[in-house]
Amino acid sequence: MHGPTATLLLSCPDQLGLVAKLSSFVYANGGNIIHADHHQDFEAGLFLSRIEWELAGFNLPKEIIAPAFEGIAKPLGATWQLHFSDDRPRIAIWVSTQDHCLLDLLWRQQAGELKGEIALILSNHEKLRAIAEPFKLDFHHIPIQKEIKLEQEAQQLALLAEHRIELVVLAKYMQVLSDSFLAQFPQVINIHHSFLPAFAGAKPYHRAYGRGVKLIGATAHYATPDLDEGPIIEQDVSRVTHRDSVDDLIRKGKDLERMVLARAVRLHLQHRVLSYGNRTVVFS
Repeated sequence: MHGPTATLLLSCPDQLGLVAKLSSFVYANGGNIIHADHHQDFEAGLFLSRIEWELAGFNLPKEIIAPAFEGIAKPLGATWQLHFSDDRPRIAIWVSTQDHCLLDLLWRQQAGELKGEIALILSNHEKLRAIAEPFKLDFHHIPIQKEIKLEQEAQQLALLAEHRIELVVLAKYMQVLSDSFLAQFPQVINIHHSFLPAFAGAKPYHRAYGRGVKLIGATAHYATPDLDEGPIIEQDVSRVTHRDSVDDLIRKGKDLERMVLARAVRLHLQHRVLSYGNRTVVFS
């Protein structure tokens, strides 16, 4: 077991000496690297990296690390993030009427699996309010009406600010977020009940059944203004046969949705996901 750590996620134009420059920054300040992973996207001409090091014995205080590293990052043309393992991001889970993904995430947090704090449940229905009560979580009901959707999204954004939310998880929320909302709050993970890019949009299991597929899947991705086309974080599949009905596909799909969403949230909270363009690198 390690004490608190710092994690650097970085992407920049590929060039000579990048690994040496990054590791030298940590070494020169007395740091011990416990994880380092790098990837080159030759087509995009990009270098992508995740480096994690122990804060114990590191010469720079936490508040000084980012300004100090900026002097290295700027000449490289780098886009970068710095995270600390002892920070616990506050999470809001958004749901509609299906409870399987919500319950799974709540159980996992209770078991200590998630490096974050679920602080708020928000829904466009009242149905799942009773689930929040045993976990002592705030539950807010904001029904969505097309005519006043922007006003209702303003209420949602106010709640996120009030609760200091850093990540929204759409756990079967079944509503499309507006471009305006995502511009103001882009840290949103969605679970889609198909193996994207197949069967984007509504009723994918019904459409999969109609096509006679032999595999169904689930996809967790970052939400973007383009419906079900955001950068993919995690996916999985399950075999089905001609004997499976639509209800069978939905039942099997729910198992996939729980696992895929939980893995995606865990990876995000561990700062192992680096988005660029419409793609991700997921550092293991």
